[in-house]
Amino acid sequence: MKHPTHLLAQESAILVIDVQEKLMAKIPTADALTRNIVFLLDAAKLLAVEVAATEQYPKGLGPTVPALAQRLPNRPEKTAFSSCAVASLAGSFPIFGRTKIVLVGIETHVCVLNTALDLLAPNVFQVYLAVDALASRYAIDHEVALRRLTQAGAIPTTVETCVFEWLGGSNHPQFKPISALVRERMKALANNQEAQG
Repeated sequence: MKHPTHLLAQESAILVIDVQEKLMAKIPTADALTRNIVFLLDAAKLLAVEVAATEQYPKGLGPTVPALAQRLPNRPEKTAFSSCAVASLAGSFPIFGRTKIVLVGIETHVCVLNTALDLLAPNVFQVYLAVDALASRYAIDHEVALRRLTQAGAIPTTVETCVFEWLGGSNHPQFKPISALVRERMKALANNQEAQG
């Protein structure tokens, strides 16, 4: 018997919130953030996890960063801070049996927070915060938003935890390609640490 918060691929969706060029230029962890979201999206494709995305006023904030844009062909525009303002988005998740929504993107204390609170409000969704794929310009905003959302009922996690929960075990038919993605990400993280050291 699975715990109620256990992530299952067939019940999950990823919502990528506003990872846009002009915003990302101000995010200190932009490279790691992009890498972690790419890893999650590539794994989601192998595991048939639904994916959706939004862009906040792209005319002013620019398009989604290229590494993600090529993986996210459909990115409806919004001007409200909550992605739930895009009526077709949140409404489609339950129709396809997707009630466990993993949030990634920016900024944690603005659009992510507003989206998470709106998703939590009707008691239809469980909201997961992939904390290594979320960011704000300032650490204090990011940290306080995470604490507030956790207290509101959102579940903190990481991109790798999500992927291994979806897999469930090494007997999964996609285990080898997922393992390759994990190794590739580990190598990129190690190279990045060396470059900074």
